[in-house]
Amino acid sequence: MKRIIAALALLSLAACGADGEPERPEAPPGPGIGVTITGSAEIGVAR
Repeated sequence: MKRIIAALALLSLAACGADGEPERPEAPPGPGIGVTITGSAEIGVAR
């Protein structure tokens, strides 16, 4: 049983990278990078 588990572990490690070199995913086109803050803030005492 230990041999089967060892063989499966070895095969799973051998399969790493079988499909080629890793490729960086491309970012989808968008409006760009930025931060927009809108609104209002109030601080006071309510009676």
